Amino acid sequence: MSTVKSGLRYSAEHEWIDAGSPATIGISEVAADALGEIVYVDLPELGATVAVGAVIGEVESTKSVSELFSPVAGEVVEVNAAVVDDPALINSDPYGAAWLIRVAVSEEGPLLSAEQYAADNGAEL
Repeated sequence: MSTVKSGLRYSAEHEWIDAGSPATIGISEVAADALGEIVYVDLPELGATVAVGAVIGEVESTKSVSELFSPVAGEVVEVNAAVVDDPALINSDPYGAAWLIRVAVSEEGPLLSAEQYAADNGAEL
């Protein structure tokens, strides 16, 4: 069973956000487990402006390709080069080393608590 990290908030599209300043965004273990072995990650460029709900990249696994959606609006202030170089980090450490981008947030989209996200996706905290 997939786990959901408490203390984070989640989008319905399976991205997590740690709403610090800047906010850190990644994809949940629920999504990583559903995708299987992740082999490629495409992320936005440093300095890019992202909008709530907009496609910001993609994750490719041995099973499928999935788009990444931004849970917030703002400017990308950091991109995790380690996860681009080693996409398998998403499978092994989705809530840690495999964060995707950091954003200076100007607006948040609709987000779920960890408890709501876990209940909606059959995962455990």
